[in-house]
Amino acid sequence: MADAYAGRRERVREHCSATGADAALVTRAANVRYLTGCAPCGATLLLTRERALLALPDDLPPDDSGEHLIAPDVARMPVAAGADTALAAAAAAARSGVSGLAVEEHDLTVSRHRAVGGLTEGARLVDLGRVVEGLRVVKDEHEIADLRIAAEIADQALGELLESILVGRTERHLAMELERRMIDHGADRAAFPVSVGTGSHSGQAAHQPTDRRVEEGDFLTVVMGAQYRGYGVSTARTFVIGAAPAPWQVELHRLVFRAQRAGREALGPGVEQCVPDRAARQVLEAAGHAEASPHPVGHGIGLEIREAPRLGPSDMGKLDSRVPVTVGPGVHLPGKGGVRIEDTLVVRPFEEGGPELLTITTKELLAL
Repeated sequence: MADAYAGRRERVREHCSATGADAALVTRAANVRYLTGCAPCGATLLLTRERALLALPDDLPPDDSGEHLIAPDVARMPVAAGADTALAAAAAAARSGVSGLAVEEHDLTVSRHRAVGGLTEGARLVDLGRVVEGLRVVKDEHEIADLRIAAEIADQALGELLESILVGRTERHLAMELERRMIDHGADRAAFPVSVGTGSHSGQAAHQPTDRRVEEGDFLTVVMGAQYRGYGVSTARTFVIGAAPAPWQVELHRLVFRAQRAGREALGPGVEQCVPDRAARQVLEAAGHAEASPHPVGHGIGLEIREAPRLGPSDMGKLDSRVPVTVGPGVHLPGKGGVRIEDTLVVRPFEEGGPELLTITTKELLAL
C-alpha cells in the first residue's frame, strides 16, 4: 500500500505544478487518510515537491493515533496540544520557502484561511479545490477489498439480529445492538448512526430511532452500514414482524424491489449518473408514487458515507468502472409506513458481469 499512497500524492503534486503551486496543504480528514493511510483527529498534511509531512496533535491517546497505519515515507511533525495543525504545517511551508501553496478552501474556515495566509507571507495561496475528492472517486482493488469486508460485517450483524426475537423491543435498542454487533465482528465503528424504523416510521430514509416498540404486523426498516479500515458501506432492508404480511405490504415491497432492481441494473461504465435514478423513479412514478422533493436514488461511498458521484435526476456526469455507489429507493406512506431497499455496489463493465453487489442480505419480504 505504500506505493499506492505515494502514487496518489504524486498525482496531487502534478496538479499543484500545473497551477503554479509548489506545495499543498490538505486538511480534510478523509483526504488526509487517502494520501497517508491514516488521519488522526485534527491532522494536516503538508505536501511539497520533496516530502510529505503529517502534522499531528501530540496529545492523542496511543490507541487513537493510528500512527502504525501511516505510510512509512510520510514524516511526522508533533504539534502542541490545542494548537492548530494546519497553522503549524503552514509555518513549516513558509520555513521551506514555498512560493505557491494550494489549500482546500472548501474545508478551511475564513479565519483559518486568513491565518494560513498570514503565516505564509510572500507565498501565493491558490485553491486546491476538490482535487483529492476527484482522485478518490475511482477505487483501487485494495479499497474495494476493504469495502467487501465492511459489507460482510454489516450483513453478518443484520443476519444475526433477524434470528432474534424482535417483538416488544424498541427501535433505539435494536439500533444500538446492530452497532455493537458490527464492532464485535471487526468493524471500526458503524459507518453512520443506524436507523431502525417500525410501523409508521418504516421506509423513511433518515429516521432517528425512538422508544417505539416493535409490534406484530409492523413493517421494520433497517438502514445501516459498517466501516472497516476507514471504508464504509450502506444497506437498507425492510421486513414484516411476526405475521404474514398484509396485501398492501406485499404490493409495496414488490414495487420498491422492482425499482431498486431497475436502478442496480442501469449501472455501468459510461452511463450517465442520472440514468439509475431515472430507471428506479420510473417504476415508482408509474405506480403513483412520485416524490414532491425527489431525493437522489444513490451516491458514491468510500472513506465518507456520501461521496461523488451523486446519482440524482439531474446529474449528467458519467460513471466509471470501480466506482462504489449506493442504490436505495424507498416509498413512505405518512401514518402507515413504507419500504426502503438499498445496496452498495461497485460499477463494473458488463463484459465482467456488470455491477458487483457487496451487500447480499436477502431482499425478500421475510416475516420475522
